[in-house]
Amino acid sequence: MGLELVTGNHAAGYALAAAGEANRSARGTACGIYPITPQTEIVEFVSKYKFTKGRVIPVESEHSAMGVSLGASLAGARSFTASSSNGLAYMFENIMVAGFYRLPIVLTAVNRTLGPPWNIWADQGDTLMLRDFPWLQFYCETNQEVVDSTLLAFRVSEDRRVLLPSLVIMDAFIMSHTQMETDLPAQELVDAYLPTLNLPHQLNHERPTTIGGLAWPQETLSQRVEVDRAMLAVNDVYEECRQEFITIFDRDPGAPIDAFETDDADLILITSGTIASTAREVVRQRRRDGMKIGLIKMKMFRPFPADDLLRACENASRIGVLDRNYAAGMGGVFWHDTKAAFQGQRDNVLIQDYLTGVCGGDVTPAMVNEVIDDLAGRTKAERPMWKGIEA
Repeated sequence: MGLELVTGNHAAGYALAAAGEANRSARGTACGIYPITPQTEIVEFVSKYKFTKGRVIPVESEHSAMGVSLGASLAGARSFTASSSNGLAYMFENIMVAGFYRLPIVLTAVNRTLGPPWNIWADQGDTLMLRDFPWLQFYCETNQEVVDSTLLAFRVSEDRRVLLPSLVIMDAFIMSHTQMETDLPAQELVDAYLPTLNLPHQLNHERPTTIGGLAWPQETLSQRVEVDRAMLAVNDVYEECRQEFITIFDRDPGAPIDAFETDDADLILITSGTIASTAREVVRQRRRDGMKIGLIKMKMFRPFPADDLLRACENASRIGVLDRNYAAGMGGVFWHDTKAAFQGQRDNVLIQDYLTGVCGGDVTPAMVNEVIDDLAGRTKAERPMWKGIEA
C-alpha cells in the first residue's frame, strides 16, 4: 500500500485485516464485531474487507463479539475484534476467558471515558480496568505505531512461549479520528512477518476435548503459574519479534519503553499514548534551556517493563508520572506500578503523580510545564495532583 494519509481507526482496521488475510493458507480468520463510538470505523473497515478465507460476524453486543472471536480462535483461526469504554466493560467476562484459555486474540481498544455520565473522550480507565487479566497491553502514540504494534502483537501473542491475547490501544479522537501519514505495508510483507497460526490446543473433532470444565484448586493454580511463566517470557519474545519486524519492514516498531534524553536526566517524566508527543516537545525545549530532564513513554504496560524502567531512570532523583486515568481514591494506575517497580530498588527517588487529561481533557504544553515546575521544586511526594480542574 505504501504511505497514506489515514485515521487511527483506518490504520487499525487495515492492520487487523492484513494480519487475518496472512493466515489464509491455514485456518483463515474470523471475528465478531459490534460498533461503539469511537471505534466503529475499525469494524466497518474489516466488515468490508474481502478475505480469501475468513468471516466477519456482526452480532448483537460486545459480549457476543468476543464470544465469536473466542470460538474462532479455539477453532484455530487468527482472531481479533475491537471495542471501547462501556463496550469493553460489557465484554469483560469473555475478555477474561480469552486470557485464561490462552488464545492469541488481538483486540484494538480505543480509550474512551467510562460512563456515566456519558463521555466519548479519551481516558485510559477502560483498558486499565483489565490490567490484572492475562492480556498484553500496548499503548500507542501515533497511527503508525497502531499499525506496527498490531502486527507485532499477533506475532508475540501467537508465539508458543506466550500464547496470550493482546490489547493494542489508542486515544479516542486524538488518534482514532485524526489523519496522519502512515505506512500501510503491502500484504506480501505482512505474509512474510506473520507465520500461519497453528494453535497447539485448537479444537479437533477427531480428538474431542472439553474446554472450560470444572477444575480443582490445585489444577487451577497450576494454570495460573503457567500464565505467569508466559508473562515472564514476553520481554525476550517481544525483542525477537521486534528485530524480525525491523528486518522485514525496515522500520523499528519501538521498544517496550521509549527513553528520550534520560541518560543524564535528574528529572524524568513518565507517560503514555499521545500525551508523550506534547511532553516530548516540552522536554526538548527545557533541554535547550539547560535543564537536565528526560521523558519515558510507556509503550508496553503489561507485562510491566520494570527492569527497563529502572535502567532508564538510574540517574534520576525526581520522577513525575502523567496519568490519563484514575483509580478511585488511589490516584493514577501507571504511578502505582512505577512506585512498585522502584520499591526496594531505589527508595530515595521522589515519585509524584499528576492526573492529566483524565476524562478527555486537553494536555497542553503549559500544563506539562506546570508539572515540571512543581516537580523540580518538590522535596517530598504528596497525594496525586489533579491538573486541568478549573478554579
